[in-house]
Amino acid sequence: MITLLRHTIEKRNPIRIFWHKSKSFIAAFIHGFPARNITVIGISGTDGKTTTVGMITHILLHAGRRVGAASTAFLQINDSIEENTTHLTSISPWTLQKFITRLVRKDCEFAVIEMSSHGLVQGRVDYTFPQVAGMTNTALEHLDYHGSMEQYRKDKGIMFEKLRGAGIKVLNENDSSFDMYKKISSEGTLTYGKKSSNLSLSDIKATDKTCSAILHIDSHTESIHISVPGTYNLDNALCAIGCALSVGIPLAECLQALKTFTPLPGRMERIDEGQDFSVFVDFAVSPQSYEKALEALQNVVDGKGRVMVLCSSCGNRMEEKRPIIGKICSTMADVVVATEDETYGEDPHSVLDELWAGIDQSKTDAHKIFDRTEAIRFLFQNAKKGDAIVLCGMGPFSTFTKLDGRIPWDERQIARKLLREL
Repeated sequence: MITLLRHTIEKRNPIRIFWHKSKSFIAAFIHGFPARNITVIGISGTDGKTTTVGMITHILLHAGRRVGAASTAFLQINDSIEENTTHLTSISPWTLQKFITRLVRKDCEFAVIEMSSHGLVQGRVDYTFPQVAGMTNTALEHLDYHGSMEQYRKDKGIMFEKLRGAGIKVLNENDSSFDMYKKISSEGTLTYGKKSSNLSLSDIKATDKTCSAILHIDSHTESIHISVPGTYNLDNALCAIGCALSVGIPLAECLQALKTFTPLPGRMERIDEGQDFSVFVDFAVSPQSYEKALEALQNVVDGKGRVMVLCSSCGNRMEEKRPIIGKICSTMADVVVATEDETYGEDPHSVLDELWAGIDQSKTDAHKIFDRTEAIRFLFQNAKKGDAIVLCGMGPFSTFTKLDGRIPWDERQIARKLLREL
């Protein structure tokens, strides 16, 4: 019966939303509304949410605080980390409320919770009572659910409404959502990104392993260094610093902690088996995340090698973005290999064809190889000294959803195995 209703009632139908929100209330009620006993930091955005959650958690642990975190990739309690096997950004309210209860029982002071647009609309993160809410960015994604960018941004703005006029907003002043979110009532707002912001950067430098810059905070400057490739991660660091400052962590503690923060699994994670070219695995799924990943590789090769990309797009998710991803890859990469991705019930060959349609073969050396393992092998066999490869789409996932079900899959281990075979 429930399955039939899911197929009959539209995803944003008030009846369906009421059903979701009812589950959230019941889950919180059963567990005694545990979020009232912990300081919650909410993080949303199109890209960078998981890395930002990881950075905030790392800063709090470095500062000697007890903390837990729930993100797309992992669930963490202090130094103990386990994979989020659901691959959902906002996990079910039953799981989330049970997790927050565990944090309270472990005497954690903070919970850092990743909040997706779907989870905010459906109430999966209701009754988390955030005291700080940070936004990384908003860009083209999930329009199959939200309908328009304006509605998408409004839906993400629900997170700031959960502050209930109190708490601190941490906003990206460079993002087009800024004017909308700054109007939402809160006790305070901390901004980052522009020269006029509370936190901004200059003299940005990057290598294939690190990024650094001069941090401008109000009237003085500090040096910031992260052991993570991709200058876009400096923006994630600014959001993380803003959230940490909002809960009383000194700036010096934040900067010291970020020096020892390493890439999260599947987030521009370097794969090194002694090869003379660079390989990264990255959970890039949106057009702008592909742009950022490929820009990072351009900095890595610095004109002395080729940028090579494995690109794909999953099924039953925003068809419009598939050719856009193809176009971005053909514009920014020297070698493009388009391949399969998770299907979620849709024909993977059709999805691949739509991605392939956006690739301009006059601008790049393009190849369509359906089998993902063979596509990765092709890239490695054709790489030359000084080249840089990024494998996008699967990130740290431990399973691969195909038409006939899930199979074990770890792109990082597959890459290591194929590199050792060269």
